Amino acid sequence: MLPTGEGLEPKMLRYSYYTAGSGGAGPTILETSFLLAGEKCTVYKDGKPYVLPPISNRREVDFGPGIGRKGVWLYNLPEVMSAFKYMKVPGVSARFGTDPFIWNWAMWLVARLCPPQFLQDRSQVRWLARLSDPWVRLVDKIIGEAVGMRIEIDFEGGKNAAGIYVHKKLPQAMGNSVAAFAHAMLSGHTQPGVWYPEEKEALADRRAFLQYAAKGCLRFDLNRPAWALESEVKQLGGLIYW
Repeated sequence: MLPTGEGLEPKMLRYSYYTAGSGGAGPTILETSFLLAGEKCTVYKDGKPYVLPPISNRREVDFGPGIGRKGVWLYNLPEVMSAFKYMKVPGVSARFGTDPFIWNWAMWLVARLCPPQFLQDRSQVRWLARLSDPWVRLVDKIIGEAVGMRIEIDFEGGKNAAGIYVHKKLPQAMGNSVAAFAHAMLSGHTQPGVWYPEEKEALADRRAFLQYAAKGCLRFDLNRPAWALESEVKQLGGLIYW
């Protein structure tokens, strides 16, 4: 996603994720969310790591038409470390949000009221996820299973670039992504071993992989100015209005 040949040095990389409810993934995404609620977040700024509370530092992100503007919170996701280490970006953070908005505040409360040792116990978290699952699935029927991902990078000098992916059904999006990785492996486009996605050995042709994984999605854009991905961009004459 990084523009090449322009002599631009990346400064800050922001991952933002959204799912409507559980996205149809049920207890799986609930267990993951509860486990992450018990982990402090590591983010990077100017090449230095900072440790922050889980589900904190809310930011509003525009996922474009179909999802719109949503609040997302810091979570301790692995791509923060791997992007810092392998892509050499001095600033990295990752955030996640869901609908309805009350679920976000419920997770915020869980992160602050439940003892960390409880949230780090997989058996306890599994019980909590199963307890919550019927209510979450009930809401899923109303709000759907959409998923959105937006990645933004700021460069030295004030330039930026962004990419966005939106799919109506999270389970289908996950299946397409797994199939894309399997296709890359069977086509010989990966090196033997286990790699972080950011490592060069993971994928020989990333653009082809992304196009394969994006089949059936509502929107997939790469290397666009951040303003071009907004939900309500209007152009009158030569001017842009929000």
